[in-house]
Amino acid sequence: MNVSMIASLTLAVACATSAAAAPMFRGDAAHSGVSTGKAPHAFHRVKWQFPTGARIVSSPVMQDGVVWFGSDDGNIYAVDAGTGRQLWAHQTGGPVAATPAIANGLLYVGSGDGKFYALNAKTGATKWKFATAGERHFEAPGIHGLQPKAQMIPDSYDVYGSSPVVAGGSVFFGSGDHNIYALDAVSGELRWKFATGDVVHASPALADGVVYAGSWDSYFYAIDAASGKEKWRFHGGEDALVHNQVGFQSSPAIADGIVYTGCRDSNLYAIDAATGKEKWHVNNNGSWVISSPAVVNGNVYFATSDSSLYQVVDALTGKPVLQQVDKSFIFSSPVVAGDIVLLGITNGSLQARDRTSGNVLWEFQTEGSKQNPGWVLTADRHLNNSLLFRTRSYEATVVAATRLQGVGAIFSTPLVGDGVVYVGSTDGNLYAIE
Repeated sequence: MNVSMIASLTLAVACATSAAAAPMFRGDAAHSGVSTGKAPHAFHRVKWQFPTGARIVSSPVMQDGVVWFGSDDGNIYAVDAGTGRQLWAHQTGGPVAATPAIANGLLYVGSGDGKFYALNAKTGATKWKFATAGERHFEAPGIHGLQPKAQMIPDSYDVYGSSPVVAGGSVFFGSGDHNIYALDAVSGELRWKFATGDVVHASPALADGVVYAGSWDSYFYAIDAASGKEKWRFHGGEDALVHNQVGFQSSPAIADGIVYTGCRDSNLYAIDAATGKEKWHVNNNGSWVISSPAVVNGNVYFATSDSSLYQVVDALTGKPVLQQVDKSFIFSSPVVAGDIVLLGITNGSLQARDRTSGNVLWEFQTEGSKQNPGWVLTADRHLNNSLLFRTRSYEATVVAATRLQGVGAIFSTPLVGDGVVYVGSTDGNLYAIE
């Protein structure tokens, strides 16, 4: 498959996306984060909620009146968008923390069992599955300054799986086995794999015949989509002491020849898509940028983790346009739907913000967050950092992360379709809100 053919088919995918809803993570192959649907300007009701057996960090995708998503209960679900009725469920051998992609009647997604699945989108029947070398979380000795310093500790905040992008007859995704894969979308045969230095849980984006993705090895890569050959790599920050400010967990967005991506070194980067040269960066004073940026009309929308900032910057210069402090960590990625920006918060809130002013127009609270035991969140729904993170032991941090994710937190990225907002929560529910 030559580059020009892949480029033209990428454009076709983007056009098909605008005509349908959102068949892959962030809406299209370039991961723009811009919805063609219009979000409600006021909260009216929960249209339906669909319960699963475990947390949902996977984001929903939608096409032709069907919503698909994964759950940590190991299932991939297909649900009627209008009624919330289950159409089918396919059990994998591990948690499904990645967002599916839909193309040509097939659903593509990876699972924590180390396998990548292609399923019939209408029935859930297996078309093929591909075995990687295995999934795992990012880990490092004494990560985040935790005790014991010499022990390899898995990162409690490595919550997502890499979501696939489909174009040009290939499906591309990252893996915990350190590789970025390109498979034949019809047969599942390996076209190429590209080795990085560590876990790849960021979701690749594709534009003009090039795949862009970051790795936990602190490099961001541009790879020729046809051959799997490296075009360039960009080096983010390093942190050899406590392995806290290291790695690309954010997924990139591509617009007007620029790649925008967040990094755990606390920067949002703008990188020239052709050369890999940095155009600018926005530093966030030690706070991770896990949220994937949205880019529209000359602005970049993103958020930070522990500093809980919602931010808008100029796409050409990185100069600040808007910055607002929220109440809890933000891992979910903003979605721009007309004049509204939708954003999930780890205190269990889904916010609809005015795109110009940043003001919160309405806010939805998940069922799990309503049952907050009182010490994870404060009375005004701020994250209770002083109680959650008062010690630096590995055990205490695991408990804190579990408690945070147990209050109906929203890690999932919202989806807009036909005036309804769909979003998953760690309380195990997928919500349809109008």
